Amino acid sequence: MPSFGILGVIFVLLFCPLYTYQASTLGKRTLPELAAGDINTLISTLDPIKQLDPSNPSSHLSRILIPRVSDTENNTVVRNYIISTLEALHWHIDVDEFTDKTPIGTKRFRNIIATKDPTATRRVILSAHYDSKYGASYPDNQFVGATDSAAPCALMLDLAEALNPLLEQRKKRMDEGLEDDEDVADTTLQLVFFDGEEAFVSWTETDSIYGARHLADKWASTYLSPHDKRRLMGIHSTELTGIEHLILLDLLGAPQPLIRSYYLDTAWLFDALVSVERRLGESGAFADGEEKEMAPGKWTSYFLPRDKLQMNLGYIGDDHVPFLERDVSVLHLIPEPFPRVWHTLKDDATALDIPTMRRWNLMLRVFMSEYLHLRPEDAHPPNLVRRSASEL
Repeated sequence: MPSFGILGVIFVLLFCPLYTYQASTLGKRTLPELAAGDINTLISTLDPIKQLDPSNPSSHLSRILIPRVSDTENNTVVRNYIISTLEALHWHIDVDEFTDKTPIGTKRFRNIIATKDPTATRRVILSAHYDSKYGASYPDNQFVGATDSAAPCALMLDLAEALNPLLEQRKKRMDEGLEDDEDVADTTLQLVFFDGEEAFVSWTETDSIYGARHLADKWASTYLSPHDKRRLMGIHSTELTGIEHLILLDLLGAPQPLIRSYYLDTAWLFDALVSVERRLGESGAFADGEEKEMAPGKWTSYFLPRDKLQMNLGYIGDDHVPFLERDVSVLHLIPEPFPRVWHTLKDDATALDIPTMRRWNLMLRVFMSEYLHLRPEDAHPPNLVRRSASEL
């Protein structure tokens, strides 16, 4: 994503037209808060650090933390790992494959779309890009993009593992007619791993976000067949119509990020995540072992307070933009300022802070559980079928 100076930000805000935004299909609402016991179950069912530890060669993070430029062998290795991990959890996988012209020639890109319940008529999307920045000296001295965006991708895979039994139990209740809240029950979780976010030469409208531009355009022109459950949708519904929100993770993993609310229509969702952070922090959940800086009364928020006179601040180019342009509701979780290591070779494992990633992990588990009305009492140790490196 491009970086803007203050003058650039002022120009965008004053002279560029703001995007229009659609409200979520279900609209602004209060999310049910989990009880303390449920939160404890949720954050302790799976070790919240194991899959985010770069010193563990079998962790999700280690398997992704390699140079993975679009249309390269390493990009394929990472894509296959993401797909095999989610297939083992019985998620439905679509690979959106296409070619596009770049400043260094025609390249092939592949977005990964993983959906827990493809029969659901609506979905909340959690997304990040899985490619890494191209360097002219390829394959030597290559950028690995720890914050950009290996860590966000690892967080998404860990979230899928943690919530998988809860999602399966909710689907079972729905199939048996035991789910009371029909509207929420028909919203599933979808994970989108974008390819080609990074520019090959310099960030322009055509040399950037290749995968997001293609997928947004594809979904905008893919019309859905009539279905009894689509009673809230129009007769010309597309794949975009069923998106409740697109939540985009980027540049996460460095210590003490500062996240702001960029869009008015998702300010309430931003507030819900702030609430999750506050409750977890006050409970002592952020403190792990000898970690003192995140103990109750010691930790500081990752989120900037919202101004009551807030305006839309959509000046950061990223994978969400093509969806915003098509009226999809977006929550953009990206720090500002960017991490100091942004787009440098120093954005490697040393740029990551384990307590920070653990904290993001816990917040996402609780936040998405409350959004989807999941029941942590349904949690049980998942029986994962993990493949060896030779099988991937």
